[in-house]
Amino acid sequence: MQAQGSGADGSMDHLITSHNPEHPANHICTLCRNFYTLGWVTGTGGGVSIRHGEHIFIAPSGVQKELMQPGNMFVMKYATRTYLRKPPVLKPSACTPLFLAAFDRGAGSCIHTHSQWAVLVTLLVEKDALSQGREVLDACFEIEQIEQIKGIPRGRGKTGMLGFFDRLTVPIIQNTAHEEDLTQSLEAAMEKHPDTYAVLVRRHGLYVWGDNVQKAKTQAESLDYIFRLAVEMRRLDLPWIQ
Repeated sequence: MQAQGSGADGSMDHLITSHNPEHPANHICTLCRNFYTLGWVTGTGGGVSIRHGEHIFIAPSGVQKELMQPGNMFVMKYATRTYLRKPPVLKPSACTPLFLAAFDRGAGSCIHTHSQWAVLVTLLVEKDALSQGREVLDACFEIEQIEQIKGIPRGRGKTGMLGFFDRLTVPIIQNTAHEEDLTQSLEAAMEKHPDTYAVLVRRHGLYVWGDNVQKAKTQAESLDYIFRLAVEMRRLDLPWIQ
């Protein structure tokens, strides 16, 4: 992913300059601030990306999300995977290959969170699999008969959202020492579960995507609500599956 231009001399700054709050460079900053207040992107963790036409806008690595500015954005040409704008000093997000995997499947936005609730449900699923003698690597988070499931689409190319009596399944992949090394297992989970719009990473967090940034955000919020509820249900010895 080589840079064709940079933000050092302002030559490509027109890509991230707009008074429109919904312009990707501005919208990502707003989302990062909101996600910080939710505890999803603590300590510079997590990330947000938006596809806008032929361009992909990506929040950088190592910048405190609540302080994110449009000038911090990386801009990539989707077709060639080359950076059109690469801010000086800042590093590209290690999530970039995983974001691209979502875009390759038609997503308009991909969000990565380090939500505590997402991490906890992966631990609970792991605990269940071990206690039942099942293979941890094949385990998924599953829940049904929860109203918020209606916030999740049925699957790409399918009409409507999941219903109250449908079972929500979110695949879980094993964490790795380096973020980019998750790409292959994320892609494998996408292939195995073609209807999913999210993949959990054990002991790490969540990747969630949508047809556009509004849908990705809605699905991230719905899933985090469900994960938190699932943790509380387990505390009360209530089953996820009826």
